Amino acid sequence: MSGTLYGLGVGPGDPELITLKALRLLRSSPVVAYPAPEHGDSLARAIVASHLPGGQTEVAIRMPMVVERFPAREVYDRAAIELGGHLEDGRDVAVLCEGDPFFYGSFMYLFGRMAERFPVQVVPGVSSLTACAASLGAPLAARNDVLTVLPAPLPAETLRDRLLATDAAAIMKLGRHFAKVRDVLEELGLAGSARYIERATMENQRLLRLDEVDADAVPYFSMVLVHRRGEAWS
Repeated sequence: MSGTLYGLGVGPGDPELITLKALRLLRSSPVVAYPAPEHGDSLARAIVASHLPGGQTEVAIRMPMVVERFPAREVYDRAAIELGGHLEDGRDVAVLCEGDPFFYGSFMYLFGRMAERFPVQVVPGVSSLTACAASLGAPLAARNDVLTVLPAPLPAETLRDRLLATDAAAIMKLGRHFAKVRDVLEELGLAGSARYIERATMENQRLLRLDEVDADAVPYFSMVLVHRRGEAWS
């Protein structure tokens, strides 16, 4: 009998923000896999390190962490073959995914390659979106508000058009695109109500006003939340 492939959302960084179900499957699976940079440690593994029981087979899925080469198809092709071998031998495989597997999550690329061949269960996790809102004390939306999630790499004109057409927005993956995002928010008169956070729920989390942010030092794991009314409950 084939093993089951589990896509586990492990949350945004705080080791306590993992669901009971994900924790149980993490500890019971004989094989644990996780994305990792080409060199260095895996953030997904670091999040759950204190929960690992030991004695499991670990598979680091190493890939280039640059936009121009992500997702790296050949990396996921090879990972699907390697993990498929464990499943064919009857071993369950838990694949760790930062945040939620199906909210910009890396696990979806394995799901697309393996779901037709093996039993797959996806366990949702606390996403960066909800984690940022909680850390900022900024409810995302209320009543009939439309909430839009915008990747910061989008062109400025696209960001502007989407922001004009929504009540509330979460702008994620800021990194080197922060200055462009700030300029658009200022142009639309939304900068004053925008909230910036980086590395939400991690030990080095930071909350700043837009005018306090060094545009040259903004990490990938950062987000701006903005609501047209200033506060969702207003």
